[in-house]
Amino acid sequence: MTVRRVFTAVIATAMLAVTIQVLTSTSASATPTGVPSAATARSELATITVAAAGSGTGYSRDLFPHWHIVSGTCDTRETVLKRDGTSVVTSSACAATSGRWFSPYDGASWTASSDVDIDHVVPLKNAWISGASAWTTSKRETYANDLTRPQLIAVTDNVNSSKGDKSPDVWKPPLTSYYCTYARMWVAVKYYWALKITSAEKSALTSMLNTC
Repeated sequence: MTVRRVFTAVIATAMLAVTIQVLTSTSASATPTGVPSAATARSELATITVAAAGSGTGYSRDLFPHWHIVSGTCDTRETVLKRDGTSVVTSSACAATSGRWFSPYDGASWTASSDVDIDHVVPLKNAWISGASAWTTSKRETYANDLTRPQLIAVTDNVNSSKGDKSPDVWKPPLTSYYCTYARMWVAVKYYWALKITSAEKSALTSMLNTC
């Protein structure tokens, strides 16, 4: 092999490595919009009302209608899958037929949308016991489909299932490196929607923000 061919091969290998790194970084960096800085999150957290959790009586996911149509045939779930994924291909009905999704909660990557759930960062039931029980169904629908605040994110389905409706004092993302971002998102949602937090929840969020 000539020196020129060796040089060409080395360059091609380097370019491939850079391409792979870029693709990985793009996937891994997919996050909801509206994530505040740690400083802003701390300021917002200080203003959120602290109170005991309300009653879960009467709660039903049906009282938070989702997923609604966002554009064309694409509903909220499909919109988040496209936003948070890489090289996502969709059918005429907007269903994701292929792509790659990186779950920041646990660091796993998936190529089938069926392995991914769209997590409500502040779960619907947690919102209910934090003040949303007094809202109109229309307001709860807006909350459940909120694409402006960092409320919706694509994550590994069984990790989302393990989270359920738990608050940060009971459940945190498996990756400790994501504590900072998760806390910032949680605070932003609670702050904007004027939802209350418990003292244990505030303590957990404060500790998580200290990792920033």
